[in-house]
Order: sequence, then C-alpha cells, then structure tokens
Amino acid sequence: MSTRFAIGIDLGTTHSALSYVEVAKCEGEEVEQKLMPIPQLVDPGSVEERTMLPSFLYLPHPDELRPADLGLPWPAPPGQVIGELARKQGANTPIRLVSSAKSWLCHPDVDRKAPILPPEVPAEIPQVSPFDASVAFLTHLREAWNGLHGFDPLGEQDVTVTVPASFDPAARELTAEAARAIGVENLVLLEEPQAALYSWVNDSKGKWRQEVKVGDIILVVDVGGGTSDFSLIAVTEQDGALELTRVAVGEHILLGGDNMDLTLAHLVKQKLKAQGVELDRWQLQALTHGCRIAKERLLADESLELVPVVVPSRGAKLIGGSIRTELTRDEVTAILIDGFFPEVAVTDHPAQRARGAITKMGLPFAQDPGVTRHLAAFLSKQAGATEDLEGFVEHAHWATFLHPTAVLFNGGVFNAGALRERVLTVINQWLAAEDAPPARLLESNDLDLAVARGAAFFAYVRRHGGVRIRGGTSHSYYVGVERSMPAIPGMEPELHALCVVPFGLEEGSEPVSAPQEFGLVVGEPVRFRFFGSSVRHDDQVGDLLEEWAEDELEELEEIQTNLPAEKRKRGEVVPVRLQASVSEVGTLELTAIPLLGDEAHWRVSFNTRGQAGE
Repeated sequence: MSTRFAIGIDLGTTHSALSYVEVAKCEGEEVEQKLMPIPQLVDPGSVEERTMLPSFLYLPHPDELRPADLGLPWPAPPGQVIGELARKQGANTPIRLVSSAKSWLCHPDVDRKAPILPPEVPAEIPQVSPFDASVAFLTHLREAWNGLHGFDPLGEQDVTVTVPASFDPAARELTAEAARAIGVENLVLLEEPQAALYSWVNDSKGKWRQEVKVGDIILVVDVGGGTSDFSLIAVTEQDGALELTRVAVGEHILLGGDNMDLTLAHLVKQKLKAQGVELDRWQLQALTHGCRIAKERLLADESLELVPVVVPSRGAKLIGGSIRTELTRDEVTAILIDGFFPEVAVTDHPAQRARGAITKMGLPFAQDPGVTRHLAAFLSKQAGATEDLEGFVEHAHWATFLHPTAVLFNGGVFNAGALRERVLTVINQWLAAEDAPPARLLESNDLDLAVARGAAFFAYVRRHGGVRIRGGTSHSYYVGVERSMPAIPGMEPELHALCVVPFGLEEGSEPVSAPQEFGLVVGEPVRFRFFGSSVRHDDQVGDLLEEWAEDELEELEEIQTNLPAEKRKRGEVVPVRLQASVSEVGTLELTAIPLLGDEAHWRVSFNTRGQAGE
C-alpha cells in the first residue's frame, strides 16, 4: 500500500519526538524532513507546541487541577497529564510522577503490564504499567499528528519506532505491541544508534561517501536518559559501491542521564546539609527532577553559569514554602566528566561489587558509573567482530580491541562539548597505545532529534530505495536443551544451548530450522530457557553448545507454560523439529513441529513475551 508519509518516532526515556518525510517531495537522496510540533500543556490551562514531548506522565490528585486546566486540542484521558506540565508538576510532587517508563519496559524481572509506576507509593496514589505509559505517550503523538493530518492518519502511514540496540526480543515486542495499540498498521522497529547514523547520512546530502571509506569502523556512542548504547558499523564494498554493515551492539546498560541527575541531586543535598537543611526521601526525588531540568538548561546554553533549583518544603517554617539553591556549570561538568567519563585504560573494565542479599525491587542499574569503562569492555569484547566480514578491509588482526576509525555521538548528554571531547580523547589514547591512527569525529546536527529524524529517513528509504545499514539481528539466539541423564542427588540435568537464530539474520526473512530431532514435553508445566550472544557471530542454526564462557551467553527471560497434550499422555515426550523466525519488528518466535502421527498441522509456537500457545 502506498502511503503519503514516512514517519519516524523516537520513544525516548526523557523525551519523545516525531519526524516525517512527505514521499512525493523526495527525489534520490534528497530527502526533506520535518519535525512535527507537539501541542502539550506547559502550565495549567496553557497549551504550547514544542518539538519534543517530555516522556513524563503525572497522575494528579482529583482536587489538584481543574478540568479547564487540562484541556488539549483533542479529548484527553482524565486523571493524566503528559509532557512539559507533567514534568513541572512532578518536580514538586514526585510521588505522582511516572518517569523512565522505557527503562521499566525492558525490565525482565517485573510484570511490565502491571500497574507498578510510580514505584513504592502509598496505596492511595494511582499507578500505571510501563506498557500503558508507553501507549499514553504514543497516543499523544498520534492525536497531535491526526490533528494536523486528518486525511492521512498516523495509523495508515509507514511508521518506524526506535528502540535501544540492546533491547531484547521481549522489550521489542512490547514496544511493537504499544504501537499496534494506537492503530499503527505498517510498523518497523529500528535501533537508535542506527537511526542516529541514518540522520548523519541524510544530513550529508549524499556526501557521506566522501567522508568514509572501505575499512572504516564507525563507533556510535549513544548516551540517553536511561541507557548507554554502543554500536559498531563497518564500511564495506559490494559491486564497487560503499555499504554500511552493523557488526556489533553492546549489552543493555542502564546507565545514562537518570544516573547523572541523581548524582547531581546528592551533590546539592550535601550543599544544603552544610547549610543546616535536611531533605527527606520525597524531597530528594523532587530535587532529582529539579537537577535534571537545571542540567539540561546548562548543557543546552553555554552562556549560563548557574541555574536555580527549587525544592518543595515539607514544613511551615520556610518562607515561600520552598528551599532554594543552585547548580553551577562547573559543578555539572566536573561531576559528569570525572564521575561518568573518567580517563581509563582500555583494559579497565566495569567493576563488580558484592551485592546485598536482600534488595528492593527496582531498575537493574549498572553498578559501575564509568561509561568509558563500559565502552572499553565493549570494544575489547568485539576485537574479532570484522574478521570474516565480506567486503571489508581488515586493519589490525593483532589488536586487543576493535579499533574505531570514526565516532558519532548521540543523546542529549553529549550536548556538552566537554563530554564529547573527553570520550574522543580517551578513545584516541587507547588507539595511540596500539599505534593505530586517531578516530575522527562525525558531526551530528542535532543530538536531541537525530534519532527521530533518522527513523523517518529510514522509513522512506526502506520503501523507496537508498542507502541501508545491513545487519539483521544484533545477537545470536539459543534455546536451552536438557541432556537426558540419570538422576543424580543434588545435580540438575546438564544444559546445552541450541542456536536457533544466527547473528545477522534479516528480520522478516523465511524461518530457519535446526536439522536435529528433539523431544518436546507436553501436558505438564515446563520452562523454556533462552540465551543471547553479541559475540558468537559464527554459530549457525543447529549448532549445539555444550560449553561456553561466562561472558559469551546471556540468559534472557524464561517462559513457563503448559503445552496442551491433546490426545497424548501427560508428560509425554513428542519428537519434533525446531523452527525459528524473527519478525520485522524483531520478535523471536520458535515453533516445534511434530514428526510422527497424523498431527501434521499441530505445532506449538511461543515468543519471548512470555506467552505460549498453539
């Protein structure tokens, strides 16, 4: 179906944005993009258009705001505020603010469709699920779009929604399900670092081929509100033409602007404590939101030297009912540079501390705040990622880490030039230590909006031709297979890992099958264990791993289910072959096809959302 618009949506941790391309106005690589202005409440009763929608949802007290204060150009759901006003209200009353919904959406240890946000609040405070919060942000964008383009509704256009490269299939599927919930029919998911590179390609207006050459390795460093995302994209050659191939992505690292905001809040808390002012837990949350706003202002405007921070008072003695302090540019840059981007050797990898046996349920944040240490570990782990890459010129087979030749930054954190300079300096120190040439900087025009703009460009070229980043799945995927063995006291059966999806399998391609025969237990509770690997690029479908290094495979969310036995006995083992496919939105689906009997059409299929069925 031909559509009028190609749309890109950045569903971000702290901001969301929508960019679009009108197909008929494009020719060749001259793709004209526009950003959709997003109407939103900025104060009670005041609606303004902004290029970004803060990804915050506020659940006001029934007596807090009048219905007239919450009017939007479209009928809005009662009891919810989204965008700039939500962020402002939440800075004063954080107990009612839903933030970081995207980070919770990829948390495998919680029910992401259960009302758990805001976390740890009293019973009288309403809560929503991470999934419903994501749907709410997308609904706001849909209503804003349909208000401008009533004859071309969002649900009927080609839509690309971005996700972190490190999102596992379960988180991808939940994102896709949220988009389908608002009526999007033609949906594709795109990794955020790839979207940033697509934006850079589009901005070059066809000149990107003069800026890179065969053998280049582009490192995309994307530090957003909730995650640090790394991707490596190689410049290859096919039939004399340059191509881009994604060769590796990092693991899921919950380390980003949220961590930095909390660090700044603790700094300001100590300043206030020295002045005799003590803050409680909820005031610290409010202070954290205030520090986020101050940080964003300082990073966006180099003329500012300080920004005031206001914390709501919990007592009656303070004039004006608030505590006033400030955050300076020097404080922000010193803490962010030295605390989160330290100068380290490439052999300095993230530290792991002994964790407490009992902990509160929360986001699985990275234990080490040093982004540069995580980057060192990633590049070291991918040292051999390009060894067998077709059309690639290998530079250093002996290298202890994969040598990037160019760096592209993305994410609002890097609006601070000092942070970009620090990361590039550290990378070039690593390269110099191995006598490699320094990496050059690829300039991005807009670090806050590049992902949305790159997604719109991708949505266009996917249908109408143009440069594409090859890559397919970012991981190899495996399912656990128990070895048949006699019962031994105190020992579980040995587990092998069967490769069902190889690295780089193109989304939407034909299903692939393992050649072996396996047994499927039906009619009783069972569990399926899944694994992913970002480093085992050579494993093929059907490869059965008996051993692997601890850092080679990462266990994903397991599925517990009871497969219907139909006419078979409870606990019967059915001979099957396993078939796997990856949808265009990155959902992994595994199907067990019976080999014997007259049940030719009986099969069990399940995906990594944790659901199973016939």
